[in-house]
Amino acid sequence: LRDNRIELVRASWHELSISVSDVSLSDEGQYTCSLFTMPVKTSKAFLTVLGVPEKPQITGFTSPVMEGERMQLTCKTSGSKPAADIRWFKNDKEVKDVKYLKEEDANRKTFTVSSTLDFLADRNDDGAVVSCRVDHESLNSTPQIAMQVLEIHYTPLVKIISSNSWPEEGQSIILTCESKGKPVPEPVLWTKDGGELPDPERMVVNGRVLSISFLNKTDNGTYRCEAKNPIGRNSTEYVLIVHDVFNTLLPTTVIPSLTTATVTTTVALTTSTTTSATAISTGDPNALAGQTGPDHALIGGIVAVVVFVTLCSIILLGRYLARHKGTYLTNEAKGAEDAPDADTAIINAEGSQVNAEEKKEYFI
Repeated sequence: LRDNRIELVRASWHELSISVSDVSLSDEGQYTCSLFTMPVKTSKAFLTVLGVPEKPQITGFTSPVMEGERMQLTCKTSGSKPAADIRWFKNDKEVKDVKYLKEEDANRKTFTVSSTLDFLADRNDDGAVVSCRVDHESLNSTPQIAMQVLEIHYTPLVKIISSNSWPEEGQSIILTCESKGKPVPEPVLWTKDGGELPDPERMVVNGRVLSISFLNKTDNGTYRCEAKNPIGRNSTEYVLIVHDVFNTLLPTTVIPSLTTATVTTTVALTTSTTTSATAISTGDPNALAGQTGPDHALIGGIVAVVVFVTLCSIILLGRYLARHKGTYLTNEAKGAEDAPDADTAIINAEGSQVNAEEKKEYFI
């Protein structure tokens, strides 16, 4: 071997070693070692030289990119032997759907490898880091990486946040308009029902914040927040409904009254009995007692039902007592119709009053 890059390292009767510096692809091939003995002994070895891939480069990116535009990023590396492998990542997450192309170099020993990443620009990709990684066995597990930071321009995204979920009369409310876009949106514009804010003294705009004090029913309506940038404009709406002040009424307990009706009928005869009928109507406390709320219509309905039931009870009780006023006893002397006068009828009466027949008479 006649090459200054090749040196003899060790030579003995049983070993011969050489070293090759600044190895190139031309050093690849078969090497033969001969030991000049009788007979001559030889040994052969094949040297494979790996082609180290060059540092990859990403092309095809123009800044900025508008949202919705199609982007094609190409990563290319040359000089690898065998052909290197290229992988794409977006924020450390691998992207699988890519195109891969391998071409043989002019020396017919190494390869140029390229890969294309094709996708639509989205606002979520703004600021994302896209990286192209080249893996090859000659890199000793240390891949070569090229990176590109994406810049996506998009129209504003608008959202209104309310400080009060149940606004009532006399209270205050703060509406915050959050807008996000690139470039950064200009100061927002607040409107009510398609026009300007009607009461600037109570409706104060400070940047993106709208403050409304001493709410009343006239503040009801649709409030719009609009934001714009050089890419476009966007808006969102908030419907404000001012509620009445909620009053909490204390519960009221209704105690039922005790109604007593007494009817007395007296009939005077020879032997008389006086009877009295007393009816007591007691309402069920659970039927009348209860709690009343702020619904006056419900209270009036309950009172009407109670009065109606009480009147019906009194009417039915009166009819019953009228039909059953009382009883009395009459003692009549049998055979009195044949006596010439009353005294004789009493003296000649059968059984006198001891065996007098009891009779009942009813008045209807």
